[in-house]
Amino acid sequence: MARSGILRRHHGADSLEEGSFLDLGTMTFPDQELALGAKGTVRMAEILRFDDIHTYSKLAYQGDIVILDYTSISNDQQAVRRMSQELKNISRDTGGDVAGIAKNLLCLTPAGIRIDRQKLRPSI
Repeated sequence: MARSGILRRHHGADSLEEGSFLDLGTMTFPDQELALGAKGTVRMAEILRFDDIHTYSKLAYQGDIVILDYTSISNDQQAVRRMSQELKNISRDTGGDVAGIAKNLLCLTPAGIRIDRQKLRPSI
């Protein structure tokens, strides 16, 4: 199957061989300089125990958006309640926001970034 656009521009190829993949880490794009001036980063983090929250909360204080996966402690209701309360306190302290975005996923944002709780739906 012939491909155009990104493959041709960056790899000089019109098609991908079966089983091959693109290494996005090696690709560069003309507008990549815009990302270099970014004020924050979106980070993924895994909560394995309650104490991990303090490590990741520092990222929100630094201006990063942190997506927290708490699957490892999701069966411990007391730990989940403590985590939720601690994250609310952190978001209040930083002027940011915290909200659940999927099963066992929370988003913690820094000051000035709010999480819209309304799900976007395509117009029909």
